[in-house]
Amino acid sequence: MSPMTQNETMSAVVIDEFGGQDQLKQRDVPMPEMTADQVIVKEKAAGINPVDWKTREGYLQPMFKWPFPIILGWDVAGVITEVGSNVTDWKVGDRVFARPATTRFGTYAEYTAVDANLLAPKPENISFEEAAAVPLAGLTAWQALFDHGHLQKGEKVFIHAGSGGVGSFAIQLAKSIGAYVITTTSSTNIDFVKALGADQVIDYHETDFTEVLKDIDLVVDTIGGEAQEKSVSILKHGSGRMVSITGTAAEKTASLAENRNVRFESIWLDPNGAELTKLANMLENGTLKVTLDSVYKFSAEGVAEAHDRSESHHALGKIVVRFK
Repeated sequence: MSPMTQNETMSAVVIDEFGGQDQLKQRDVPMPEMTADQVIVKEKAAGINPVDWKTREGYLQPMFKWPFPIILGWDVAGVITEVGSNVTDWKVGDRVFARPATTRFGTYAEYTAVDANLLAPKPENISFEEAAAVPLAGLTAWQALFDHGHLQKGEKVFIHAGSGGVGSFAIQLAKSIGAYVITTTSSTNIDFVKALGADQVIDYHETDFTEVLKDIDLVVDTIGGEAQEKSVSILKHGSGRMVSITGTAAEKTASLAENRNVRFESIWLDPNGAELTKLANMLENGTLKVTLDSVYKFSAEGVAEAHDRSESHHALGKIVVRFK
């Protein structure tokens, strides 16, 4: 069954081929058709993530062999307008947020179908824009730290790029369990990451982290490349772990890790409504906060501007698109 019907239409931003920001086109497309285990969400906001523009550029073709057109976007906050026949935990009118399953029918659209088990209730004390900023980056941080990194209270964790989307959540989550948190950022963002809870901050323009760090229990790699390879040398011999979220080939890093007798793992986010609900609870009680870098209007131009901001690698926190 196709996820979209041919009856009603909605506005979406799509790509018909891989390429630059000029490939983002706004047009009417068929409304999503839900399965019995899904709901339809009228979108209030959608998050922007590096995976969006990497997919747009064609970098992830080996992973996603999708036909065109493709609707990008895998973060949503909004209101349920329809509920599938098997869905019992949600009702029309519920305010929710989610990291939907990875399909070619993403969230750069007025409506989206979401598996019911991937939803979480939107915290009442944050906006739809703030909620849309959380799922992909927040779940990535959670899974890197806990599901794969097995971070424990009192351990030292080194988080690359602490002022970014994943980094800003990872600092707070690591601190919430009592870990000692170290991160890198530029001089202008030192106060920001300290306010999030970082115990030690390294200005990457001024200091090579390998010269000041050693015996680190866990590294969360958000950068890849040389920084990833160099991170092996600071891990605690025998028990250190590194989890990379970059999705880049890392054969050299894996070899270096094996030689040092440390564990290296490259992960891909697993959408998870139960874990997102835990994040929702932390947002509700104030132990987790959202930093919005910028909010753009939903249009081809707005999405292109949002991609441009994300591609600059200078965003402080998260980028989102707001619907009317």
